[in-house]
Amino acid sequence: MIPTDPDRELSLLHALLAETPTDAEHLLPFLQQVQRHCGYISPAAIRFTAHAFNLSRAEVYGVVTFYGDFREAPVGDVVVQVCMAEACQAAGAREFEGQLRTSIAALGGQGLVQELVQRRVHVEEAYCFGNCALSPAVRVGDMVYGGVDAARVCDIVAERLQRSADEQLVHDATATNAAFAGAVRPNARVVVHVPNDTAARSLGADDVAAAIMARYPDVTVHRNGSRGAYFLEPLLEVDTDDGRVGYANVGVDDLAALFADGATPSATHAKCIGRVESHPWLRAQHRQTFARAGRIDPLSLADYRAFDGFAGLTRALALPTSQAIIDELAASGLRGRGGAAFPAAIKWQTVHNATASTKYVVCNADEGDSGTFADRLLMEADPFQLIEGMIIAGIAVGATRGFVYLRSEYPHTIAVFQRALDIARAAGVLGASVMGSRYAFDITLRVGGGAYICGEETALLESLEGKRGVVRAKPPLPALEGLFGQPTVVNNVLTLAAVTTVLHEGGAAYAMHGVGRSTGTMPFQLGGNVQCGGLIEVPFGITLRTLVEQFGAASYSGRPLKAIQVGGPLGAYLPPSQWDTPLTYEAMAAIGAMLGHGGIVVFDDTADMGAQAEFAMAFCAHESCGKCTPCRIGSTRGVEVIGRIRRGEQTRKNWQLLTELCETMELGSLCALGGLTPMPVRSVMTHFPGDLMSSSTAASAAERHAPAAATVLT
Repeated sequence: MIPTDPDRELSLLHALLAETPTDAEHLLPFLQQVQRHCGYISPAAIRFTAHAFNLSRAEVYGVVTFYGDFREAPVGDVVVQVCMAEACQAAGAREFEGQLRTSIAALGGQGLVQELVQRRVHVEEAYCFGNCALSPAVRVGDMVYGGVDAARVCDIVAERLQRSADEQLVHDATATNAAFAGAVRPNARVVVHVPNDTAARSLGADDVAAAIMARYPDVTVHRNGSRGAYFLEPLLEVDTDDGRVGYANVGVDDLAALFADGATPSATHAKCIGRVESHPWLRAQHRQTFARAGRIDPLSLADYRAFDGFAGLTRALALPTSQAIIDELAASGLRGRGGAAFPAAIKWQTVHNATASTKYVVCNADEGDSGTFADRLLMEADPFQLIEGMIIAGIAVGATRGFVYLRSEYPHTIAVFQRALDIARAAGVLGASVMGSRYAFDITLRVGGGAYICGEETALLESLEGKRGVVRAKPPLPALEGLFGQPTVVNNVLTLAAVTTVLHEGGAAYAMHGVGRSTGTMPFQLGGNVQCGGLIEVPFGITLRTLVEQFGAASYSGRPLKAIQVGGPLGAYLPPSQWDTPLTYEAMAAIGAMLGHGGIVVFDDTADMGAQAEFAMAFCAHESCGKCTPCRIGSTRGVEVIGRIRRGEQTRKNWQLLTELCETMELGSLCALGGLTPMPVRSVMTHFPGDLMSSSTAASAAERHAPAAATVLT
């Protein structure tokens, strides 16, 4: 953080501006650089930015105050963000946050000056770091930590307090670079793979890799992506004649026994899980989109090509027309994996048929739902797959430029994907001639500002244009008037990644997997209070119970399960009676639920479902863009009404009021945030009415009012 010296601040602003174009699309990147270097956006910086970008101060101020990442005043040299999304709540985040605040306040009694701690450390709530299988999670600087307790976080804070803000920037950059590093030792006798993945790093994978490189000169370290079996991380894999043999939950202290006498780790070691790909958890899956995840160096084009990378693009380039690409997509039945499940081919066909001099492909990587981390995992473990899918989309619809809108809560993903773009561009995969063809296509990475609403496609487009992320009314559709008013394909990461499989294997082959109109495979993400959390890719049609019991094993707490939320913060809380529902779009809709992005969060029997219903409304109030009244005001009133019900105040009257409020929000909201927030609330009203009411009124009120709530769902 720079001193509050006006001359120094002005000098810095000029230096940052010299490296930044002043088109509207560069407003957020410029403000992000100011925040990164200064720690906040001062009034002087707002005036400077408005002048530089030819905007009013009100416009710039509106952007600064809209996005949660921006600050108008300094808050401390060390910012500790505690994830309070549902997956972390299921793992005790509410209790953990209180313990952490108490422990950090006590740091002064452990050798640090109390006043210094209070001035330099800032603890705040945040919503999802994509580490949902390793809850509770915190972020300090650009590093995410998983499965933490208060003592561990205090150690991290104390260590960071010893550095200046400038030193911390250098430290974070060094740590990021080290995460990519591997030992280049061609004659080494042993090759090991240590994941370079946010979740694995949150448990110490970087320390393991660094220790191996420092201590064992005969060992070459490759930084692979994660396989998504997060309950095994850090998962060290060793090359053998029989394939890779894995060692689970490896820490630095385990290395001496693993590499005794410098020999290849023994398969008899207690942490050995055998041949990794034969592990029951992985063998039971059907991986298409994540076939390469964990097997390759994410930033090696040679590795990518060796595992069928660019096979889909090569076929797309060989097809006689761009329409033929869309025909394959239509045959596959691929539907958007971002939540709405809209047929991808219809969207592409609309953009293809539109007449315009410029068209765009936009990847929605603003994966903000609790319990979801598939986008992050793919972009860290197999980034060239997303690049390939976007190029195919560009060729199909006639677009020459793409944007990836990635959430700021994923700092490591940002670093990995930017490197992948640079590598692809240098190799001629992106640019004026894609792989030597007549097609031009390039991709720009843009980072969001901490606004959940920007996961909605029109709000995302507004943000890309340098505006507040306010939802647009439709029509016009983005496919006809999208980014900068031009025809635009907007798909999420998993949809675009699946396109590579569709083009490689053919649309008909892809459609053979799944059930009915839910074709192909779905990467489900299992988190919360569960023993074996991670990413499970299987065809549509598996039941929720089978998926959770077969892959999740049991609750982490050892207690009976009570509820499972499917589909993120806007998804329903399902009781055991609904766990035999097949995981398809149609079957879930039939019970008043949704698949969403495939996030599954497990709660044990200690969960207060009334608190979860209240949280759903509070989350909507916090994240609403504010454009429409049902969402903006309805969610605020929802928090108040649920509070009254939970206190036992006029239960019958307030229950009916909540029922009507949910209907108003569902039917009157402009977008899915307000329209779907009633789903988790109604599910609690229907299946967990006793949790919603005070104990004195629960029994009688549930009998009187639960049928009315059930009627709303049908």
